[in-house]
Amino acid sequence: MSVTDRDGRLSDPADLPRWLAPLPRWLEDFGLRAAWLIVAINLAGTAFGFWYYGFQPIPLSTPLIGLQFANEPVSMWAFVPDSPVATLFIGLSLALWKLGRSNEYVNALAFFGCWKLGFWTPYVLTVFFDGFIGVGWPMYAFLFGSHLAMVVEAFLIHRYSDFPVKAVAVALLWYGFNDVVDYFVPIVGTPHHTNVPGQMIDATTGFFTHPSPAHEYAAAGAVVLTLTATFWALSTRVKKLEVGAIEE
Repeated sequence: MSVTDRDGRLSDPADLPRWLAPLPRWLEDFGLRAAWLIVAINLAGTAFGFWYYGFQPIPLSTPLIGLQFANEPVSMWAFVPDSPVATLFIGLSLALWKLGRSNEYVNALAFFGCWKLGFWTPYVLTVFFDGFIGVGWPMYAFLFGSHLAMVVEAFLIHRYSDFPVKAVAVALLWYGFNDVVDYFVPIVGTPHHTNVPGQMIDATTGFFTHPSPAHEYAAAGAVVLTLTATFWALSTRVKKLEVGAIEE
């Protein structure tokens, strides 16, 4: 779906209720005009995120693979760096739209990822405040603020995406399966969610422990956000159909 005319000017957004499109019009327009800058920032965030999870080519004094990656089965690595994958999705979504090749599947994955991880990380940073404050105030503030910025990015996508049901289904499948292996049925080893305070390496198995109730708190937040992302995406499509912005 194009939101620019032949002169490159942004067209008016669909007449969606404020709860579906909460950003001021000027902020939406700014975000779309600055899309390439936002793409670059998100790709930098993706690189930082993989470094944060343990892929550390720099500094040379550290092992190439460390931290959480080093203690997760290689076969499950794709399900570990949730936030870096989400920033990669939004970077791809905006880049493809700017190139005139918008992909609804990527758009839906980007929306789910930015919504879910954008809220989940501040949620766990708040719930487990005492355990995270050890990272230092600058890193704590950076993690909190940068993830909330992902939520803002999520609300740019409705301007160029119609959220078709098949695309939403793919996003739900990916993030729903992530919830399953992260909290309920790990398939290999123990659950693969982002580490939260209180976890340790089990000396017998070599995998992370998942003490209660921290595990349940983290799981509850993730599942609720997956469900609400599905509701918001499908609601956006329904409202766009109602106002005639798209056709069935």
